[in-house]
Amino acid sequence: MNLNEPTGASAIKSTPFRFYISGLVLGTLAIQIQTVAIAWQVFQLTKADHKVAALALGGIGLAEVIPFVGTVLFAGHFADNHNRHRIACSALGSMLLISLVLFFIPNFETPTVKLLLLYSVVVLGGFARSFLTTSRQAMLAEILPREQMSNAIRWRNTLFELASVLGPGIGGVMLWQGGASLAYTVMSVLLLSALISTSCVRTSQKLQSKVREPIIQSLRVGINFMLGQRIMLGAFTLDLFAVLLGGAVALLPLFAEMLQVGELGFGVLRAATSSGAVITSICLIFLSSFKNAGRALYLSFAIFGFCIIGFGFAIPIAEFLGFGLIGAFILSCLFLFISGAADAVNVIIRQTILQTSVPPEMMGRVSAVTAVFIGCSNELGMAESGLMARIFGTVNSVIIGGLAVFGVMGITAWQFPEISKLKKIG
Repeated sequence: MNLNEPTGASAIKSTPFRFYISGLVLGTLAIQIQTVAIAWQVFQLTKADHKVAALALGGIGLAEVIPFVGTVLFAGHFADNHNRHRIACSALGSMLLISLVLFFIPNFETPTVKLLLLYSVVVLGGFARSFLTTSRQAMLAEILPREQMSNAIRWRNTLFELASVLGPGIGGVMLWQGGASLAYTVMSVLLLSALISTSCVRTSQKLQSKVREPIIQSLRVGINFMLGQRIMLGAFTLDLFAVLLGGAVALLPLFAEMLQVGELGFGVLRAATSSGAVITSICLIFLSSFKNAGRALYLSFAIFGFCIIGFGFAIPIAEFLGFGLIGAFILSCLFLFISGAADAVNVIIRQTILQTSVPPEMMGRVSAVTAVFIGCSNELGMAESGLMARIFGTVNSVIIGGLAVFGVMGITAWQFPEISKLKKIG
């Protein structure tokens, strides 16, 4: 590790960072492929009744968020008091072993047993991911000097989103060509590669907590620090409720069937959001800083909410214009693409605030607190989407969620006026 590189140097020139980012990309590809394959299998097992399917798909998020949120604070404490590199490698190894269960699912004929095994993998993966998320986030402070964090975050977000684009697409192609077994084989190879790459990272333990505090006291310190950072708390709260209410990822298998695009089209829909995020993130790599970060944050959420509403109306709009289902599919991808572009802006702003505001020795605990926000918004949002679709219908639930984003923005602006005044960061 070389923490003495010129502060103006690009983070990607650092060898430890390249190994770090390679492990992140490979692991993300694997997780995305697994997520797509599991969602498609769950849908195939429950699609006879779309309302049941909506709940089953939403249940995937619930199955992951409960163990993740239940253990992530402890995982953050653990990351601040033990070797973060070793924890990350152990978590990746555990995820690899857990995922091997997926290969045995075809041996069972009962749909209920298959669903139980699929959800079991998601639950166990949620436990492992809590340790991976906190340790890997905290590792970054041991690889690069703080002056390079803004550039590193842009690189990390860009390559993460690139993997998030390719992962669902690869997963869709694998399902299309060889079924779930091929998808899980590729996933396992990628997880193993991520483990090898991450094991090659060289870090320092000098930035970890010097004093071993009791776990309750340690967690209280991390939580109190987060509560004391008004701008960071407000930004993550805004993301929590906007994505919780406005997310539509869990329902994409249902939209894929309505659009009649099959497994491959489902993969394309999953990849559309991250495609927009990738392009935006690449552009942001060359942007030195946000001069009006608060305004940019709110504008990104406004665009996100508008696009979610547009996605919900894509089929009726296409029918009104006489474009048919192909036109509706293209329009759906376009709205998801733009929503991803908007999301990339707020992700980079929030992560830059996090990495530049938190003392390195507390990064594990504070990252754990922010991971609760992110985990609740994403995975719990999937459960919320399934429940809303069950009550209001698939299309209506998405439109209501998009409208709710603007309500969340208004409440956040009222409770956290500091955000709109935020100027230059990074």
